[in-house]
Amino acid sequence: MRSDAEYSPVGEGLGMRDFWLYAWLRRAAVMAAHVTGLGLTLSVSLLSRPGTSLFSWHPVCMSLAYCLCMTEGILLFSADGCHFCFKSRKSKVRLHRFLQALVIVAAVTGLGFMVASKNLSELPHLLSWHSVLGCCTLAATGLQAACGICVTFPKLLRLSSAPPRLRLYHATCGLVVYLLATVTVVSAMFSDWFQATVKGVAWWAFLLLPLFPALVVMNQITNAYLPRKKITS
Repeated sequence: MRSDAEYSPVGEGLGMRDFWLYAWLRRAAVMAAHVTGLGLTLSVSLLSRPGTSLFSWHPVCMSLAYCLCMTEGILLFSADGCHFCFKSRKSKVRLHRFLQALVIVAAVTGLGFMVASKNLSELPHLLSWHSVLGCCTLAATGLQAACGICVTFPKLLRLSSAPPRLRLYHATCGLVVYLLATVTVVSAMFSDWFQATVKGVAWWAFLLLPLFPALVVMNQITNAYLPRKKITS
């Protein structure tokens, strides 16, 4: 007697998969998420004017880590409009690991610049919601990286869980980390620096833009791993 779970895309059995307009909209949404992540990274980098101060490198590194590398590291597994769709899954996994390693390097570097800037200005740390959320995001990123190592080397670590279940845990934790990172990015829009730099309609646009890739990522992960039914045999 064996019990296992089958994970199927949401909408299967409802006729949505055969609906060409629905498929086209999904592809367009994924491509728009790619453009949004890159656009946010470039825009924040230009606004921060890197090199003018120690702090100026903080938004550059963090946007590179979470708006670009983490977004691309997840979306490259999407079957809808992914620009790496011609690669094998093994190649995608390797690229995913590389991008996630860049996330950690860029995030730690960004944290270092922020700490150095605060120390130089003799300002206290962890006084804003953004800074607290940022620390939580960094901690969650480290835990997620550890989870990824467990998925990569289950036999070496002598884990009892089956690889499919480990991948499910890894994807679920990854979604939590990405949503937490999105909240942290949005909270940065309320910082004194950002509100002094961006005003009016542009501020509202920046506030809403990070939410779009988050919705696409959430849809991708839930479609791939949401349990549809249990099969017992």
